[in-house]
Amino acid sequence: MKRFHIHTHVEDLQKNIVFYSAMFGAEPTRVESDYAKWMLDDPRINFAISTRGSKHGIDHLGIQTDTEEELAELKSQAESADLSLHDSGETTCCYARSDKHWLTDPQGIAWEHFHTLDSIPVFSEQENAAAVTSACCPAPKPQGKPLAIPVKSSCC
Repeated sequence: MKRFHIHTHVEDLQKNIVFYSAMFGAEPTRVESDYAKWMLDDPRINFAISTRGSKHGIDHLGIQTDTEEELAELKSQAESADLSLHDSGETTCCYARSDKHWLTDPQGIAWEHFHTLDSIPVFSEQENAAAVTSACCPAPKPQGKPLAIPVKSSCC
């Protein structure tokens, strides 16, 4: 089964933890000094907030899969539709090790498809952690979240 994912940047983590905990009627499943995440079953969502972004608001959207097979299906579906896809493979971000790929919609919104493999004790295991400028993407490098990758389309 899949889970919808939203990651948003906030200015005041504690204030937002209080707000979202009240709104969801649940405490976060993970809290770090710069990050919090709720893994909700109703609605089935992985909702994360962090103070790592340069701009407050939604950083990216995504679909989290329970299995590698579901992730492969999402990738195949995107490739069959001739969408531009950036395959990050196994990588780390947001205190997790995941297998993932990225798409960018026509408005430039990044979409992450991912399968979480393990929890890790740091936000990212990037060689240069100072280069991490948003939730999951290092500053211009081949890995990470693609920005403004055009969607291939023959439609008007």
